[in-house]
Amino acid sequence: MSDEKQQASFQIEKIYVKDLSLEIPNAPQVFMEQAQPQLEVQINTEGAQFAEGHYEVSVSATVTAKAGERTIFLAEVVQSGIFSVRNVPAEELDPLLGIGCPTILFPYLREAISDLVVRGGFPPVLLAPVSFEGLYMQRLQQAQERQRQAPQQQGGGPQIELAR
Repeated sequence: MSDEKQQASFQIEKIYVKDLSLEIPNAPQVFMEQAQPQLEVQINTEGAQFAEGHYEVSVSATVTAKAGERTIFLAEVVQSGIFSVRNVPAEELDPLLGIGCPTILFPYLREAISDLVVRGGFPPVLLAPVSFEGLYMQRLQQAQERQRQAPQQQGGGPQIELAR
């Protein structure tokens, strides 16, 4: 075994739109309305290894435009990427997949949402910048909270599953 430490590497292999959807349930009447719609935006991320040294990371956005209770449009995009990651320490891999990769994908997602909405006949929707570090930290805190609550909810001690 050599004393040389293998160098860490990170490379973008492919960026692609994995899923794309636009629904305009009340067309054509919505195009005649003058009401300013309220936008609701949800952003989610996920990532998983699918081959040795290769990870797929996805950032999804769902944009719902409503005027009162009436849905004007619903736009959904899943922007994905394949990333080659080698020799990255385990403690750095999760933040790389949860913060670094989504940050790379977000501009593509933002463009896809805007283009999709414009092609639907509406003014562009420009997603505000997202702190993927903040989302990542929030998910970590939620996971830690679930771990703390799980033993309390189930009797307080370690759980042993018995075969029946």
